[in-house]
Amino acid sequence: MAVAPNQGGDDRLAALNVASDGWVAPARADAFARLVAMGLPTKRDEYWKYTDPSSLAAEAPAPAALYDNGDPPLFEELDRLKVVFVDGVFDADASDDLGLANLEISRLADAADADIHWAQSLYGALESNGQMPVARPLAALNTAMATDGILIRATGAASKPVHFIYNHKSETSDAILHHVIKVEEGADVTIIENGPAAARLNTVMEVDVADRAAFHHVRAQGDDHERRAVTHIFARLATESTFKSFTLTANGVLTRNECIIELTGDDATASVAGAAVGDGVFHHDDTVFITHDALNCESRQVFKKVLRNGAVGVFQGKILVKEGAQKTDGYQISQSLLLDDDSQFLAKPELEIYADDVACSHGSTSGAIDEDALFYLQSRGVPLAQAQDLLVLAFLAEALDEVESDEIADNMRARLERWLTRRSA
Repeated sequence: MAVAPNQGGDDRLAALNVASDGWVAPARADAFARLVAMGLPTKRDEYWKYTDPSSLAAEAPAPAALYDNGDPPLFEELDRLKVVFVDGVFDADASDDLGLANLEISRLADAADADIHWAQSLYGALESNGQMPVARPLAALNTAMATDGILIRATGAASKPVHFIYNHKSETSDAILHHVIKVEEGADVTIIENGPAAARLNTVMEVDVADRAAFHHVRAQGDDHERRAVTHIFARLATESTFKSFTLTANGVLTRNECIIELTGDDATASVAGAAVGDGVFHHDDTVFITHDALNCESRQVFKKVLRNGAVGVFQGKILVKEGAQKTDGYQISQSLLLDDDSQFLAKPELEIYADDVACSHGSTSGAIDEDALFYLQSRGVPLAQAQDLLVLAFLAEALDEVESDEIADNMRARLERWLTRRSA
């Protein structure tokens, strides 16, 4: 049950103006009505008890200083179609032409005022479905208020990934982006996301994957130390479809990533994975809800977090197997590596099963670096700092293995190695 929003949430709701024309207007109005009924979240809400949402629900974002670590741009050597946003606004000059074989791509800001668009049946629909049984008011806020984003309809196999690049230029920017991805029968598309984005970021990505289609998603979050972000992915999978998402997070005051997946067609497969590395003022929350509502479907949740100097990691993961969803194979693992006594990992794994022919498992562990392994590496001449980094990379390997593309996975490993090197200096 939703509780009354805090004062900051009241102020923000009072300040909202959701006037809109075109095909998005009904979805925006519906989302705003749901938001008012739910109220913005507080720590008294069950799924926010480990994470304080006040800065995400406040009327204005806390300032976030710009930060440049000197690293080369991520994924720069990949052949991809670049879509660039600056503080949540599309930058046409920095972006590639939004044209690619087998993909229909448009901006939400350009398409929203039209009388009709293919995204009309999807915008806000998966987000609305994902509000039960757990309320997700910041996602409803996004649907009501987002004025920019990308709409992609894949009709075949895309020849290269579409890369969303989020640049941060203003210390007080407040970005709300809403993406809609429709993967038609037999089609295949890969979406890459990275960049600090804004002082405060709220994104929703709605993904509809048709029969025998495939959706791949890779995201890197971080760069700015003071940024705050809440992201949502709502996905619906049809027969023999595939969904894979991986997120690497480094730095940031507060990050909450929500992923809500519904497997509605037989023999569908979903994988959600993440690796997070945090040092100091760092709070990272992965909240996942996967519903099995068809035969012979498989889902995987693999999350690893490395924390030190008071950093906090949260994992809330649920597998719901509905009546009749026989032959379900659900796997969930969440683990943390605590590099000191000041950091903490809070986990809430859940299984709810109403079918009798299933194989579901979940596990959660938290511990320190293996002292025997550390001693072994040092005895072979590996310096202490380098030995610790090698063990951290080995710990995160299972999550990184969920990335489909070896080239993209190598990019992620290189980013992790640079992060570890900076903190070992």
